[in-house]
Amino acid sequence: MTILKLGAAGPLVTAMQQRLQRCGFDPGEINGQFGATTQSALQAFQRSVGLQSDGVAGPNTVAALQMPSVPSNVTPETVQQIFPNTPPLNVRFHLPFVLKGLRNAQLAGKSMVLMALATIRAETEAFQPIDEFVSPSNTAPGSQPFGLYDNRQDLGNTGPPDGSLFKGRGFVQLTGRANYQQIGKAIGLGDQLVENPDLANDPDVAARILAAFLLSKAAGIRRALEAGGLPAARKLVNGGTHGLANFQDAFQRGQTLIPDPVNIGIDQSAPADAEAAGASRAVTV
Repeated sequence: MTILKLGAAGPLVTAMQQRLQRCGFDPGEINGQFGATTQSALQAFQRSVGLQSDGVAGPNTVAALQMPSVPSNVTPETVQQIFPNTPPLNVRFHLPFVLKGLRNAQLAGKSMVLMALATIRAETEAFQPIDEFVSPSNTAPGSQPFGLYDNRQDLGNTGPPDGSLFKGRGFVQLTGRANYQQIGKAIGLGDQLVENPDLANDPDVAARILAAFLLSKAAGIRRALEAGGLPAARKLVNGGTHGLANFQDAFQRGQTLIPDPVNIGIDQSAPADAEAAGASRAVTV
């Protein structure tokens, strides 16, 4: 991707200046010229989100500039206590995407917020979308990575290289051609997830996938939680008991930490500008 720094010019600089201004950091005149005032505004923004304040708009800074604004009584400080071994910046950066995805999927009640957070803790304790690791369950000794997935008809895979193309990704480890196809359509991306599976690790897309997956299992999850069955709720998402200890620990911590009722506010970003900048779209499940 393009890296913007002092002296750059053009429409991408204009978009960055507009986003800085919306975030409360004055870049000076919105003119598409990356001058000293814009650099100072960018450095102040970087400090505010815990990034290195080098005044260069690299991938992490650009992603942070596109974070949705989601006022909520579920705060990063609270969620950090549910993720005690996770870097605070990861929680602060990704939580707004997760909350926005849940809100747009109408899963903003306490039980489903806890379910989402506990699922992330079980699947990717670092609170960031990740690729599935190579393991004996997906790779035979001495074989190509994820080769055991290649011909999994239950995943909709049709042979090599489907195993590696459609390995687990995201907050919820979406796996298999059929799931990429189904969830991609559910969140309004059509065939884009199949054509570009790495999109599943984009923070916005990963949050929408998580929300859509939980929505598809919501009735069963609620029944399991009402009966006090955390293992049963976990199984509905994972199909087994992988990560169950972390899931249970996160859910139980959240029971006392997450407020009831949960209040996830309205996204204050200007929709037209957000779309133009490639920011979040609403879940359309």
